[in-house]
Amino acid sequence: MLSRERRRTLLAFALLFACYQAAEGVGARLFGSFAMQGSLMMIAVALAWPLGHWMGFRGWQAYALEWRPFNLAWLGGGLVMALLAKYVAACLGLALGVYRPARIAFEETTSMELAMALGTAVVFTFIPSFAEDILTRGFWYRAARIGWRGAWFVPFSALMFMLNHIYRLGDGLSHCLMLASFGLAYAMALWRSGSLWLAVGLHWGWNLANALLDRVLPVEVVNEAAAPYLSAAVHLALAAMLLAVPKLPSEMHQPRQ
Repeated sequence: MLSRERRRTLLAFALLFACYQAAEGVGARLFGSFAMQGSLMMIAVALAWPLGHWMGFRGWQAYALEWRPFNLAWLGGGLVMALLAKYVAACLGLALGVYRPARIAFEETTSMELAMALGTAVVFTFIPSFAEDILTRGFWYRAARIGWRGAWFVPFSALMFMLNHIYRLGDGLSHCLMLASFGLAYAMALWRSGSLWLAVGLHWGWNLANALLDRVLPVEVVNEAAAPYLSAAVHLALAAMLLAVPKLPSEMHQPRQ
């Protein structure tokens, strides 16, 4: 018989998972509505805070998301690392023949329009990245109350991240390996730093770079088979680099009484 605490934990995960998957499954695929997709994703993020309290934590504490000034450095550092990693991946892809320069005709835009486009990209890449980091990393790192030994959390979280992309699992083994490599890097960030903010910065930065790359280094894929492996290799390199981060203890505060 499951305890009341365990039942709450499982129900909380089911609610977060349902809201997150509904964003694409219902909003994008069923109704083809970007507005609905965004709204459902924001609901998933908003729901995480009261569910954290319901599970006995102090809101965001349930997902290793305590907010302290130093955590801004984790977020910013992860963001910069991912932006640079994406640029390196694009350069390597051009050198190896995986990508080729793309000719993109940009319409004349004012500085205000560019600023608005950047702001939109920042918001609409942050929200889904943040929601998925809570669901596949922060939740299992702390809210699930699993006494992780050694680094076992890292491969487990990577597997959860891969499986969470339920609409991409049929794209083939190379894409599954790529997603698992992404998950390894982002889980490594949480495991080493003890804070989800570093993982959020990395995940968000990679997605933001994908949205902005056309204005910095426009490329198009010419080797579809090799492209996933290139992205996977860059993330495995990121995971290796993160091993240099001194292992910090998780801020395992006692749940709210």
